[in-house]
Amino acid sequence: MKKSAGILVYRKKNNKIEILLVHPGGPYWQNKDENSWSIPKGEVAQTTADGTQKNADITQTYEMQVNEFTSSPRESASSLRESAVLLETALREFEEETGLKLSNEDKKKIHYFDEVKSSNKIIYVFILEKDFGDNLKPQSNWIEIEWPPKSKNIIKIPEVDKAGYFDLETAETKLVSYQKKVIDKLQKYLKK
Repeated sequence: MKKSAGILVYRKKNNKIEILLVHPGGPYWQNKDENSWSIPKGEVAQTTADGTQKNADITQTYEMQVNEFTSSPRESASSLRESAVLLETALREFEEETGLKLSNEDKKKIHYFDEVKSSNKIIYVFILEKDFGDNLKPQSNWIEIEWPPKSKNIIKIPEVDKAGYFDLETAETKLVSYQKKVIDKLQKYLKK
């Protein structure tokens, strides 16, 4: 099963909870809105661009949070390393898909939230309360795809073409089906 990690960013505005979602770019998605949006996320890489130092920094940050956000008092070293890689992936993918930058203070507030599964993928979801404002214009990576399928014609498309905050009712119609459960989990989380 493929592993991905992402960040569920939410804000409180006008007495409503809103979550930040992104819409995939490209011709396949251009006329699709319902069941098409996602939390910013991406696949977990086997290795990192700059090696262990970045993992070590994130592991140290994660170790400081571990007692607060896990049910067990201490996680094993390998579990902490895996958690650090997941967090690193979530941070990287968030910035790559949205173009939005997280401050060091933001990064300290992020913690593990939940996981969601599709038929072939598991997404490890982290959470952060943050208001990036309205009228978001994502500046995502560009990727190459074959379009139309099986044509051998390669085109470049933005990984994400739209981003925005949506109230939970609207978000439920926009989110891809397997991610919809984060809405119920978020409502329960905020009632604590």
